[in-house]
Amino acid sequence: MADATDRLSVVFAALADPTRRAILARLAEGEATVGELAEPFAMSLPAVSRHLKVLEKAGLITRGRSAQWRPCRLDAAPLADATDWLERYRRFWEGSFDALAEHLRELQKGQRNDE
Repeated sequence: MADATDRLSVVFAALADPTRRAILARLAEGEATVGELAEPFAMSLPAVSRHLKVLEKAGLITRGRSAQWRPCRLDAAPLADATDWLERYRRFWEGSFDALAEHLRELQKGQRNDE
């Protein structure tokens, strides 16, 4: 279980940065080179490459090699583990909100009976 948690930590750390999330959003549209990924950002190619290394370490992207072209591709599989982890808490909060809604209905019913 610690290994899965450690992988989640790496994925969530990678997702914590808005630049990396924007890179993933761009790669969701299709593969791209470092230069193409760097275009919308006011940063150097080496800075973008550092972001890509973080994403690659988290398993969120893969980098290919086709002659001199090195396309980056999204690998969304690690996001499934993160989604599963978050899903447990979504169910918890939905249950809590349902219980709160029921409690509020009971309070409202009691107020109407008092009138």
